[in-house]
Amino acid sequence: MRIARSSPMPGFGLAMGITVAMLSLVVLIPIAALILQGASLDWWAQVSSSRVAGALYLSFRLALFAALFNLVFGVLLAWVLVRYRFPGRKLVDAAVDLPFALPTAVAGIALTALYAPNGALGSILPWKIAYTQWGIFVALVFVGLPFVTRTVQPVVEELDREVEEASASLGASRWRTLHRVVLPTLLPAALTGFALALARAVGEYGSVIFIAGNIPLKTEIAPLLIVIRLEEFDIEGAAAIGLAMLAISFSMLFIINAVQVWSRRRIGLV
Repeated sequence: MRIARSSPMPGFGLAMGITVAMLSLVVLIPIAALILQGASLDWWAQVSSSRVAGALYLSFRLALFAALFNLVFGVLLAWVLVRYRFPGRKLVDAAVDLPFALPTAVAGIALTALYAPNGALGSILPWKIAYTQWGIFVALVFVGLPFVTRTVQPVVEELDREVEEASASLGASRWRTLHRVVLPTLLPAALTGFALALARAVGEYGSVIFIAGNIPLKTEIAPLLIVIRLEEFDIEGAAAIGLAMLAISFSMLFIINAVQVWSRRRIGLV
């Protein structure tokens, strides 16, 4: 059975071998080692403690909320940057990539200085941001927003305005055009950006630990608890938490990818 279509360009065997080798070294072997390490210990006893369960719940709950926030406002930002011309547009467009270039520790220090009780924004806001779960949420939104915006932006640029005009000429309202024409086209790319933002938020460490306060059962995230376990030479405890994060992350990404495939089939992309 042929596994690849014939191509005028040679080198499928070599390219496939390099791809599988790099994928194995970077992804498959580390994950397999984590699973094997977790299989040799009492996994449930390690992750069922109140501290570990609280850290996992906090990390995934805030990561999901931040990704949903970025899904809405990232799509809006991409739409504004493509469809409208205004003073400072190029500056805003360049600022979207700032979390990509900024070291996470620097981002965490900057956000802490900004939202601390004596900071520029923290001193005037009616509620406390830094050293609370709100601070973690702000940090996760900051690092995840570019994933949604940059994923959706090319799709908005390719979206033909004549389709929207045709919908309007047939009597559809603006809301109906948005609901039946624009959003179904943007949905697959938006879900891809959502998945990327969620994956980044779940594993985020550097920008969070400075603004979180790191109080057990209140603002302690799972990646920080893994580091704490490693510093205590508790390899089994760290592996158990990592295995739990792997299982939860895989389940969430599987659901997102299933919805993405369904949306692509619905609009006829596959």
